[in-house]
Amino acid sequence: MTKTALITGASRGLGYALAEALAPTHHIIAVAKTTGALEELDDHIQAKGGTSTLAPMDITNTDAMATLCRGIFDRWGSLDLWLHAAIHAAPLTPTSHIDSKDLAKSIAANFTATATLISFVSPLLGADGQAVFFDDPCAGEKFFGSYGASKAAQIALARSWQAESATTGPKVHILTPPPMPTATRGRFYPGENRDVLTPAKDAAEALLSQL
Repeated sequence: MTKTALITGASRGLGYALAEALAPTHHIIAVAKTTGALEELDDHIQAKGGTSTLAPMDITNTDAMATLCRGIFDRWGSLDLWLHAAIHAAPLTPTSHIDSKDLAKSIAANFTATATLISFVSPLLGADGQAVFFDDPCAGEKFFGSYGASKAAQIALARSWQAESATTGPKVHILTPPPMPTATRGRFYPGENRDVLTPAKDAAEALLSQL
C-alpha cells in the first residue's frame, strides 16, 4: 500500500523539493495557495512516476483545513507523514515599526494555523505516523521581529507536542535546514551570494535521511 505524505507549503522552496523527493515512495498531498505552482509540481511528480492530490488552500482558513483532513480520512483513513513547510515571511523592519497587519498575518500563519493543523492532523498520524517541522532560529535578531517571534512560537508548539507524544506517537521531528536559495531567503538577504547556498533539492534529501 502506497504511503501518504501531507506537505503544507508545497508550491515552492523546501516544500516543493520535499514533495519531489518523496514522490517515488509516497502519494503526495500538496497544500499551497498558488494553484499554478501546484500544477507544475504535479507535472514533476508524474514525471517521476508518482501521484499527487493538489489542495490549493490557505492554511489560515480553519474550515478549509478541516475539510482537507476529513477528506484524507475518508480516502485513506490515516496519514504516514506530515511535513510543515508553510510560512509567512513578513518584511524585515525595526521592531518599533512593525506593521500590525504583517504581525497579524505572521501570527495567523506561523502560529495559530500550526496549532490548528496539529489538532487536525494528529489523529490522522496516530501512533505510527511522523510530523516534521523546520526550525529557522532567527528570533531576537535585528529586524526579524514579526518573523522571528512567530517562527519561534511555532517551534515552541512543536517541541511541546514532541515531548507529549514521545512515548505514545506520533513521532515529531524538528529539523534545521541549511541556508537555501529560496524566495523567502532572497527577501531577507537581498544581494547575498546564492551560489554558496545549499540547493533545496539537496537540503530536502539530507533532511529526509534524518527521519
